[in-house]
Amino acid sequence: MFVHNKRLQYTVRVAAPNPGLANLMLEQFGGAQGELSAAMRYFTQAVTEEDAGRKDMLYDIATEELSHLEIIGSIIVMLNKGGRGQLAEGVQQEGELYRSLTGAGNDSHITSLLYGGGAALVNSGGVPWTASYIDTIGEPTSDLRSNIAAEARAKIVYERLINVTDDPGIKDALNFLMTREIAHQMSFEKALHAIQPNFPQGKLPGKPEFASVYYNMSQGNDMTGPWNTGDNPVGTWEIREATPAVDGGDGLATVDLPSQDLEVVEAMKLRTASNPEADPMTGADLGKLGAAKPL
Repeated sequence: MFVHNKRLQYTVRVAAPNPGLANLMLEQFGGAQGELSAAMRYFTQAVTEEDAGRKDMLYDIATEELSHLEIIGSIIVMLNKGGRGQLAEGVQQEGELYRSLTGAGNDSHITSLLYGGGAALVNSGGVPWTASYIDTIGEPTSDLRSNIAAEARAKIVYERLINVTDDPGIKDALNFLMTREIAHQMSFEKALHAIQPNFPQGKLPGKPEFASVYYNMSQGNDMTGPWNTGDNPVGTWEIREATPAVDGGDGLATVDLPSQDLEVVEAMKLRTASNPEADPMTGADLGKLGAAKPL
C-alpha cells in the first residue's frame, strides 16, 4: 500500500522560468540514471528479496526515489510554467513564442510541443523511458553492486546539473538530491558487506587455475598495479602473455554429432564448397569494363 503526502520531501524554490534548464532536468526524471529508473530498480528487487532486512531497505529507498521523482518533476514544471501557459493560450506572437522556447540553443521546444511543458517520462534528448534501464539480475551480491554504481552515476549527473544553473533554489534542491545518492550508496555498501562471503558473486567459486591470472592482451607500454600484481581476494596475481587455448587444448571448436547429422552436414559442406581455382566474371568486373578511362 502506498499513501501519498502532497507536500514534497524537499522544498522546491525556482527563481524564474527556464525551459532549457527544464529540458536538461528531464535526464533525472525519465533518463537512464534518473529517479524513476532507481525507484523501479529497487522496488522490483524488494518484491523478490527473501531477506527481511534487505527487503525493508529496498522498499524504503525505492519509495524515497519516488519522492525524488516528484521533486524533479516539480522543478521541471515550475521551470516550464510561464512558457506552458503561453504555449497553451497563444498570448505571444508565433515567432516570439518559438524564440522563448528555443533560447540559448536548447531543444525544449520538442518536449514543450509534445508534452505541453509537463514532466514527461523522457530523457533530455526526448527518448522515452524504458524498462531496459533496469539491470536487476536477481542475485543480491550482484544487484547491490549494481545499485551502488547506479547511485554513483546519478550523483555525477546531479553534479553536472548543479554546474549548469545559477538558480540558488534549484541548486539547493539538487544538492539535497545529490546528497541522498551518497546516503543510498552507503546503505547498499553496508547491506552488501553484511552478506559474507559476497565475492565472487553467486555460488560457484570459479576455476582456481584461472581466477588469479591477468592476461596481457594489449601489447605495448604495459602497466602494473594492484589490478594485476600482488595479492587479490582469491589468491596472488600472475601475469601471462595471451596465447590461444589456455586450457591446453587445440583451440578449435568441435561437436560430437550423431551419424545421421554428420552425413547431412558433410553433404551440405560438399554442396557449398568453394573452388579456389575458379575466377568467374562478376558484376564488379562488368562495371569496371564499362568505366570511362581517365584522360
